Amino acid sequence: MNINSVIAKTYIFSNKKLTAVAVLGVVLGMSIYIFMNSMMVGFDKSSNASIFKSNSHIRLYKDDEISKPLIEEKNGIPIIINPKVVPVNNTIINPNLIIETILKQKEVTVVTPQVNSNVFFNNGKSQISGLAVGIKPDEANLMYNIKSFMVEGNFDLLKSNPNGIVIGSGISAKMNLAINDNINLTSSKGVNRTFKIIGIFKTNNSNTDKTKSYINLSAAQQLLKEGTSYITDININITNPENAEEVAKKIENLSGYKAEGWKQANETLMAANKMRKMIITFVSLTILLVAGFGIYNILNMTVSQKINDIAILKAMGFKGRDVIRIFVTQAVSIGIMGVFGGMILATILITILKKVYVGGDIGYFPIDYEIKKFVQGVGIGLVITFFAGYIPAKKAANVDPVEILRK
Repeated sequence: MNINSVIAKTYIFSNKKLTAVAVLGVVLGMSIYIFMNSMMVGFDKSSNASIFKSNSHIRLYKDDEISKPLIEEKNGIPIIINPKVVPVNNTIINPNLIIETILKQKEVTVVTPQVNSNVFFNNGKSQISGLAVGIKPDEANLMYNIKSFMVEGNFDLLKSNPNGIVIGSGISAKMNLAINDNINLTSSKGVNRTFKIIGIFKTNNSNTDKTKSYINLSAAQQLLKEGTSYITDININITNPENAEEVAKKIENLSGYKAEGWKQANETLMAANKMRKMIITFVSLTILLVAGFGIYNILNMTVSQKINDIAILKAMGFKGRDVIRIFVTQAVSIGIMGVFGGMILATILITILKKVYVGGDIGYFPIDYEIKKFVQGVGIGLVITFFAGYIPAKKAANVDPVEILRK
């Protein structure tokens, strides 16, 4: 340990109360920064997990078409305009070839066709509206992990039972239905068909659980009076969901159909998440900056109190950079103690909150140990404490020992 470090250590321990206050400020700032940012990541993961229980990363479908002007002049100005949606069949032509083409893309992991049918669920005099989703069971489970939120029954039975149906827990509760009960479905085309309940799922999304069901792809096609080639959607999962918009554009160019990424399909939710990130980042950084100002004030006070000592040191031959090192060492030492203390406090808070059950769509409090946020907190905390020490240190380095000693 050189003489500069010894002097810095002396200043740290000569006024333990001020040092303790500065360390405590960094501890609180660091712990809140890590805690709030870990909570933000937890909320994002929980939100995305909820979305991916019923939505793929990319949805490929035939978009509605707008009618073109009926008559145009030679210069291109339309005379008769009828901008209305053209009622066309929304099926995807040659879906098998499109699926094969999409699977050749290196980013793609799972591709599965789907048929959506608006239906009425009937049980005696009870009737509720909802959605019957026609799927290929193995591929759909690979995409949405449906088995993970099954609460009753066996999802695998859907493969061997063409009349099987898996319903949401909300439908089951509303219509007083259980495993092995029968339920009648009436499609928008007027087709009635009776299905046997082989499973009940619960996603913790009340809207999904009260309206959605899964049936075999062929059964959904029959409900709509369509053939085996009728497909309304092709769902695609990729290796990195964050790149969904870029991959969607690529697939759209390849297929000629509309490809929509999950962020685009959930714009309102994404906007809310963005606002939450901005607020949490601003608040957590502000708290760290407040801790930095605390260190700055304490070191500025130390410079004022030790001005005679600084003059003597410079008169003895200490240079300006030596004085800077003394006070920066003091600031960084306080920062290191505060950072480690903040990491410990943040870990304790996260451990406690991870075990708190909040219920609803969320379940347990959405927070976890985010190593990246710990590293970010350490880096930002040390940078702030460094500059909090450097500014008063620069002031001390410019002290003229002659003027001070004359006084």
